[in-house]
Amino acid sequence: MQHDEIPSPAPLKAGALRVLPIGGLGEIGRNMAVFDFDGSLLIVDCGVLFPEESQPGVDLILPDFSPIAERLAEVEAIILTHGHEDHIGAVPYLLRMRPDVPIYGSRLTLAFLKAKATEHRLSPDLHEVSDGEQVQVGPFGVEFLAVNHSIPDAMAVAITTDAGRVLHTGDFKVDQLPLDGRVTDLNGFARLGDEGVDLLMIDSTNAEVPGFIPSERDIMPVLDSVFAKARGRVIVASFASHVHRIQQIIDMAVEHRRKIAFVGRSMVRNMHIARDLGFLSIPEGTLVSADDLADLPDDKAVLICTGSQGEPMAVLSRIANRDHAISVGPSDTVVLASSLIPGNENAVNRVINGLTKLGASVVHKGNALVHVSGHASAGELRFVYNLVKPRFVMPVHGEWRHLVANAAVAQSVGIDPRRILVVDDGVSVDLDEQRAVISGYTPVGFVYVDGSSIGDLTEASLKDRRVLGEEGFISIIAVVDIVAGTVVAGPEIHERGFGEEVLSEGVDDVTGKVREALEQALADGIDDPHDLQQRMRRVVGRWVNATHRRRPMIVPVVVEA
Repeated sequence: MQHDEIPSPAPLKAGALRVLPIGGLGEIGRNMAVFDFDGSLLIVDCGVLFPEESQPGVDLILPDFSPIAERLAEVEAIILTHGHEDHIGAVPYLLRMRPDVPIYGSRLTLAFLKAKATEHRLSPDLHEVSDGEQVQVGPFGVEFLAVNHSIPDAMAVAITTDAGRVLHTGDFKVDQLPLDGRVTDLNGFARLGDEGVDLLMIDSTNAEVPGFIPSERDIMPVLDSVFAKARGRVIVASFASHVHRIQQIIDMAVEHRRKIAFVGRSMVRNMHIARDLGFLSIPEGTLVSADDLADLPDDKAVLICTGSQGEPMAVLSRIANRDHAISVGPSDTVVLASSLIPGNENAVNRVINGLTKLGASVVHKGNALVHVSGHASAGELRFVYNLVKPRFVMPVHGEWRHLVANAAVAQSVGIDPRRILVVDDGVSVDLDEQRAVISGYTPVGFVYVDGSSIGDLTEASLKDRRVLGEEGFISIIAVVDIVAGTVVAGPEIHERGFGEEVLSEGVDDVTGKVREALEQALADGIDDPHDLQQRMRRVVGRWVNATHRRRPMIVPVVVEA
């Protein structure tokens, strides 16, 4: 269903629960859902989306808080399912609007958030919860259930009101042999299913993948082989929050008598937090500082860093670009221990090619089992559907192809397609008397963070940046005497990113045409500088398109004498 086919939502009916996804549907990131009941709001997750190549200069993309901007005083709490950036990264930006919102989450999740908030000079109101704990937050009863994911301490949340019960899985998978022994609470899912789940909001990321996701333990033999064959240093790139994967690397380093060093600010910060809280075990004498690496033989060193997604400023990208104190050579082995986030393919391939060109051996998910996903595949989703037996289903967390695939999985276990709601960001779903229906569309957009600027960058500005990057820039300047109706000086053409020699072809001809257009306009009595500039723009635009098949940014300037 297209947005223009959905009207704005009517006022919420008394006794009904409204679910408004603000981010995370149709994309991998910006996860945020708002629950509205009896004049109170509850927020589940508040994450960021990382920019693509088509968004030059953008640092982060936030959820659009505008639908709740006038109701911040009614927000009872923020519930966090786990500590990944796409679920907690935007919390500091929301706290700038209301700093005292209570935040509930697991121990590790809140520790990661607290460190992030400190960087923003914020002191959030944090409430730690444990597996199986139940809390009452305003009119919302919230129960927390343990789930497996690619980060420890992840949770699903069951939200109960007088309108019914919603089970939000968060990001999850069903790993029967998790590294930390903490399995997904399938008993809790089944119990809730027996009691009645009116709406199941369920992770869709791997809905296209058949069967079951391999266990985290399955990659250990592959990592062992990589370490055994490595002649020099082993450099591992991973998410700075992937504690389980880092633990496996540490275990391999110990077994192969190597020292480890964390490189990169976020990696150092998060791993020290995880170790201090007991989620990461590092044998004494194993960890060294990055500065001590030069004193170690190459075959005794393991570097653990960020940059598995090709982020330009991350450590691994800088190493590949020879823009870091650490360099790689033919004896080194680089392991990219993470899944590829959609949209990052080109950036990651550039890093792989750069490292390969420097002589390093690069091991990644495409050529070895060095990572397993943290998201349930189709077999696990079917298992959960059969346990929970939801009355209605709302696929979440995924691009459109993932959401649609998840809907197909739900149908395969017998759920009526009329009870499966595949919606986009901004499309609200109302739950009332055990029935869920689409209730309307509230426009939500991207909020771009560009340096210290938040929300000032528009789609038009991004389009200008893309034009500048792809087509170049031409300025044309003329000085006119409005009173006399003459062109006093110019026009002069200047370019950037276009090619001076290329542009010089026919430049005398086009400046002559621009002068003629200006003189004709002045003779016709046109004395508005803006109108004169537009005539200059049209003449230059037609010329550059016909001559060079290019559409650069054209900036005409008229100076009055």
